[in-house]
Amino acid sequence: MKRESMAFHPGFDLWPTKEPFGFEYGQGVFGPEPEIRRLDDIRASLANPQSRGPEEIYAIVMDVGVEADREEIVRRNLLFGAVTYASGLIGREPVRSQGHIHAVSASCGSSTPEIYEIWDGEAVIYIQESASDNPGKCYAVYAHPGDVVIVPPGCVHAAVNAGITKNMSFGAWCVRDYGFDYDGVRRHGGIAYFPYVENGKLAWRRNPAYKSSPCEGGELIIKNARTWEDFSLEADVPIYTQFQKDKDRFLFVSDPGRFPELWAEFTP
Repeated sequence: MKRESMAFHPGFDLWPTKEPFGFEYGQGVFGPEPEIRRLDDIRASLANPQSRGPEEIYAIVMDVGVEADREEIVRRNLLFGAVTYASGLIGREPVRSQGHIHAVSASCGSSTPEIYEIWDGEAVIYIQESASDNPGKCYAVYAHPGDVVIVPPGCVHAAVNAGITKNMSFGAWCVRDYGFDYDGVRRHGGIAYFPYVENGKLAWRRNPAYKSSPCEGGELIIKNARTWEDFSLEADVPIYTQFQKDKDRFLFVSDPGRFPELWAEFTP
């Protein structure tokens, strides 16, 4: 098994691997066998569904962590996942996910947020407010190792490997009874802005299946990842370590309705 190094350590012994594509766990770490998402799984949401690229797009493991923490994670209805994305292009598009909304969880009666932490490579977390014809505000949040991006409840989101020439890996906190709603994105043949590579750089073009929003200019908002003092998150400290230090720190993930002040004026 060929283990990959990471620019930002996740806070426990887990490493992405290339051969085979997936993850390796250290002693005292639990986790499932990786699931592999393939090109055909996301093809319908590409700008050009006939494009060719890597057959294995990303490997994902949901519910990983330190054995000693498992009971406390479950008690708070949380789940930690890890994903590693392949390098390369799909036609002119970077390797990415197809995009979805978090379905309403029975445990809290709400769509739920997700907290991304980039471990290696370059990422863009794409967010749009709605999967309807009018997608509302759309953001492309550029993130590097150690950066954290929060996706609020009810928003379409997708992860993009912006580094192109190397794999990209990240971890994420989400609700334990997670579910994905793909319907709106698939009905529009993808997200509201398609990423593509031009002269070695990432660019964006509008998906014509959506209507623009005149009141908001209909333009993609491109920005860098920010810090999260308003969510009581520490910069440069792994989000898994922050859970270990304060087991209730991420309750806003599993029950966002208890924290309306965090979402009232939210910006990624």
